[in-house]
Amino acid sequence: MDFKIDKKDGYTLVQVLNNRLDTHIAPELKSELVLIFSEGEKNILLNLDACTYCDSSGLSAILVANRLCKNANGTFVLYGLQPAVEKLIIISQLDTVLNVSDDLSVAESFMNNSEIEN
Repeated sequence: MDFKIDKKDGYTLVQVLNNRLDTHIAPELKSELVLIFSEGEKNILLNLDACTYCDSSGLSAILVANRLCKNANGTFVLYGLQPAVEKLIIISQLDTVLNVSDDLSVAESFMNNSEIEN
């Protein structure tokens, strides 16, 4: 599997283990995200620190996660963007739509604070 999924207190941490989030990986990620939500989760922290490449299908998977969280009144946070992936997020102006953190403890505290607010 190209992902590691850890249930945490108040959210689920999804770590992409592959260095590419592309047409070969994104459909599987979308399926995993839908499964996570079907089990009642509404808060996702997506760790991309191992991912050095992302294409439009990868962005689509990220947006699916964001939409699922919003529809469930939850929180979606991206963590650990590598330079090429961060550049793609900025160029596509998704940095204005998505919650992005470079620091895991900040991302986790954001998830915990959002859980209190929701």
